[in-house]
Amino acid sequence: MITGELRNKIDNLWLIFFSGGLTNPLDVIEQITYLMFIHDLDALEDNKVPFHSIFGDKTDFKWSTFRNFPPEKMYRVMQEGVFPFIKNLHGDKNSTYSKYMADAIFKIPTAQHLDSIVSALDDIMSNPSYAEKDMRGDVYEYLLSKIATAGTNGQFRTPRHIIRMMVEMLDIKPNDVICDPACGTAGFLVAAGEYLKEKYLKEVFYNKQNRDHFNNGMFFGYDMDRTMLRIGAMNMMMHDIENPAIAYQDSLSDQNTKKNCFTKILANPPFKGSLNENIVSQDLTKVVKTKKTELLFLAVFLRMLSMGGRCATIVPDGVLFGASNAHKSIRKEIIDGNRLEAVISMPSGVFKPYAGVSTAVLIFTKTNHGGTDNVWFYDMQADGFSLDDKRDPIQENDIPDIIARFKNLKDEVKRKRTDKSFLVPVKEIRDNGYDLSINKYKQIEYVPEEYPAPKELLTDIAQLEKDITKGMKELEGLLK
Repeated sequence: MITGELRNKIDNLWLIFFSGGLTNPLDVIEQITYLMFIHDLDALEDNKVPFHSIFGDKTDFKWSTFRNFPPEKMYRVMQEGVFPFIKNLHGDKNSTYSKYMADAIFKIPTAQHLDSIVSALDDIMSNPSYAEKDMRGDVYEYLLSKIATAGTNGQFRTPRHIIRMMVEMLDIKPNDVICDPACGTAGFLVAAGEYLKEKYLKEVFYNKQNRDHFNNGMFFGYDMDRTMLRIGAMNMMMHDIENPAIAYQDSLSDQNTKKNCFTKILANPPFKGSLNENIVSQDLTKVVKTKKTELLFLAVFLRMLSMGGRCATIVPDGVLFGASNAHKSIRKEIIDGNRLEAVISMPSGVFKPYAGVSTAVLIFTKTNHGGTDNVWFYDMQADGFSLDDKRDPIQENDIPDIIARFKNLKDEVKRKRTDKSFLVPVKEIRDNGYDLSINKYKQIEYVPEEYPAPKELLTDIAQLEKDITKGMKELEGLLK
């Protein structure tokens, strides 16, 4: 989340680009992303496992070196050296990175503008929050919000801590094959990779077969925005994932031929209302006859998962209780045809300041023969940040409790419907028309309030009137 001083610095950076004649927001986003990528290559030198130098003898290409050059020399090194270097950084010309960097263009017009931009970015990236956040994605999101286009296609960048929660609940393993069919800047895929590095470092990085799988066969992402794909490819490379299979594809169309392929799917698909039914794959409309993307994506996930594969996805609240035949049929398919594990209801402030939409996380397993017995519900009330537009850090945070309880569901049998989490038998859900809204099952505990007797209240009011009258007389005396 970009706020306060950091926000002002990025606004100033935008003005520098604007004064240089770069006014197309996507051009600005791409150029900023390239420069941040170049900056972060220095950090990657220190953190790469196992270590090997990215730059070799080309030390002038390092941000920490060329930022101290005079403007004209810096511009020449950037244009003739650094930029061609990052375009060809991946040795495999058929790799995802090479494919999306091939048409990248250095567009900063003058040496003076480059010097100003590098200085401004240095100032931004010296901020401690830069090391803690996926700043490239945050900048991209913030710049889109400045021109009032964020979310017009239902695209909202998922908060990093929500992504992490979903990754932990799926418990990604070194042999998984992971997909995000609406990947954007690849936040879910990056988080999955980071989780594996933390939990399975030796198994992944010191086993040749697993390492090769991690770099070349584990991560798949699809999107329809080439800028997103380019940023996503750089984002994943910066997180030590060398060759993810990121492709330009409409996952809801016949372009998507993937079936029974993935052991894990993590996603926050766009909720942009209705599509032209002519572009929707007929295989999907057989499962759920609708043009609503939020329902079609659930059908896509079921088709793309391998048997026993699991999915964690964010859905708008309407998916949980919508009364149309399409809403009911997709919920019935997940519950009766497969195994629904959990519904985590999230507060509407999770996506602020960019959207106030109410959402939930669904977790389910593909079985093709049912298996839902009890569904676990959790009423998340706090995610560690204020639920207003500021999204300041706060003490209250249900996420650690959500993860811990989900990993120990046998103890949830003891929980009451008045608690934050509880289990609901599948028969009760069927009897309620497959409604998955938590308020359908949660019980509110009413605590009786004791009020004073009417006679006592009248006595208190009479005494207040006496006190007011006495005070008025004292004031009148002072004014004489």
